Amino acid sequence: MDNFNSIILEGNLVRNPEARETPKGTLVCQFSIAVNKKYKTQEGERRDEVSFFDVESWGNLASSCMRYCTKGRGVRVVGRLKQSRWQDTEGKNHSKVKIVAEHIDFKPRFSQNANTKQEMADLQEAAIAQQAAQDAVPAELVSADTSSGGRMCRILELSVEFEFFNLTRTKRRLF
Repeated sequence: MDNFNSIILEGNLVRNPEARETPKGTLVCQFSIAVNKKYKTQEGERRDEVSFFDVESWGNLASSCMRYCTKGRGVRVVGRLKQSRWQDTEGKNHSKVKIVAEHIDFKPRFSQNANTKQEMADLQEAAIAQQAAQDAVPAELVSADTSSGGRMCRILELSVEFEFFNLTRTKRRLF
């Protein structure tokens, strides 16, 4: 049986991302997200459970994260789990699990004072940059129409189109 390591999380950035470069010059972006879960206890009391996750992105995806991720911004991260193990100077074993991002959707930032057309243009630019990082979808699926001025989130539509494209491409290989 093949192993499968995949995770999808939606949450908000806890702080602004931090960037570093590897010795070979590859950009690495690290940030943390908070994921909220609401539930009701047996007594009927509503509770919030918050989990914090460290996320790491590499290359072109890292540069997109540095450009579009800010504290409080909502993101959907698709990636895999990676465990790091080490031993400290006292001989005590430590372990940490983080998410290595393979795809990130940036949720829109809507506010009362924001310029909606500018935000849509930013989302379009983010979607195109993210697509360039993946190099998997034809350019005709990446074009976005920002002339509507509405509050639709084109980047989430692009995500659905990407998934549809991947499904149809897989089906063509099977037949």
